[in-house]
Amino acid sequence: MDKIKVRAIFAIFVSGVFFFIAQSVWAATPKVHGFAEVAYGLKVSDDNTKRDNFNLFEQRLQLKTKYFFEDEGFLAQKNSSINFKGDFTVDEYFGGKTDFELREFNLSLTPYPFMDAKLGRQVLTWGTGDYLFINDMFPKDYESFYIGREDEYLKKPSDAVKVSFYPAPVNVNFVMLPYFTPNTIATGDRLSFFDSFQGGIAGVDSDRHIISPPFQLSNAEYALRLYRGIGSNEAAFYYFRGFDKMPGSYKDEAARQLYHERLDVYGASLQGPLCSGIGNLEFGYSNSREDSAGSDRLIENSMLKTMAGYTKDFGNDFKVGFQYLYEQRLDYGNYINNLLPGDFFRDEFHHVAASRITKFYKNQTVMMSLFTFYSPSDRDGYIRPLAGYDITDQWKVAFGANLPWGEDGSTEFGQMKKNKNVFVRFRYSF
Repeated sequence: MDKIKVRAIFAIFVSGVFFFIAQSVWAATPKVHGFAEVAYGLKVSDDNTKRDNFNLFEQRLQLKTKYFFEDEGFLAQKNSSINFKGDFTVDEYFGGKTDFELREFNLSLTPYPFMDAKLGRQVLTWGTGDYLFINDMFPKDYESFYIGREDEYLKKPSDAVKVSFYPAPVNVNFVMLPYFTPNTIATGDRLSFFDSFQGGIAGVDSDRHIISPPFQLSNAEYALRLYRGIGSNEAAFYYFRGFDKMPGSYKDEAARQLYHERLDVYGASLQGPLCSGIGNLEFGYSNSREDSAGSDRLIENSMLKTMAGYTKDFGNDFKVGFQYLYEQRLDYGNYINNLLPGDFFRDEFHHVAASRITKFYKNQTVMMSLFTFYSPSDRDGYIRPLAGYDITDQWKVAFGANLPWGEDGSTEFGQMKKNKNVFVRFRYSF
């Protein structure tokens, strides 16, 4: 631990030096903003991962800037800008491993009054859910979520072309992703999980392999969103053609291989004022293109998903939100009839209730929140308390916990029950 502390102090020092150098270099160009952060997550339950005492200990330096074209050229005339956001990290969980993640690097422009475009790396998100995603088929980082990183790291960046049109009757968003980016999920190194090949919760002993679609033109993904205002409400329709971001199908059982199957997703949502609060409805139909009849035991069936939510601000900086998600695996009879003895099988129905309670104190410098999931069908859940304090305009500290639980180690939250942790984050923003 002494060596780890030395590396942590050194990383913070280097980050500070880099910050002052960056400020000098960019003094005559766009201003650089960002933060330096130290985060630590202490395990409170035993698992079979690389380390027994913690699953988060990292130093992070984020730099972001935006450059506006101001000359007389084409890009200046089209209100163009270049956006950059990148994170330098030192990860003590993997022995002080250094890394750089490019989270944003894109060109934004308005070629025509009715059209916007963004080309390059960007974070994309659609839908109306809070931590619940039906029509948001863009990649997520669930490992970050379960170890206590800031919420922004739940959404992974994508290299994409996004074009938006604003005609009178309806607005249009079109996204093309040239190559596949999967969700980041538990692999056994940092977080234990349910391994269907072993039939139980696995850690570093897992030897499963996940096969991702190769980079080729036929594997490009496409997403379409049509939306418009209807009075005070917003209605939207969605279409996605690509791959499931979760590896839910079996490629080769003998080789312990999972893969991401092809999907078509059709959906809709409605959001607007309701009983002095905000209500939302969302629907999605996920069509398994490789097994539309549901008769192949190795491929995930098509799914039907619906969600209803309601959020109300009670004043005095107090807000409460509720959501309920219903999922049904279609053609379930065909799926069951084709299972072999000893196969791990998935349930037909899945229900999840979620709530978020948020309260601010002392002129919104102190934040307390509690997010909970509970599944009556799986008899599992997840509790996430969080407290934040803005010490100054620059210095912030956050405390929280990740407390998944469940009776069955194969369910969504039950498989994570050995990953309970408490965490703290110190951040300096500039």
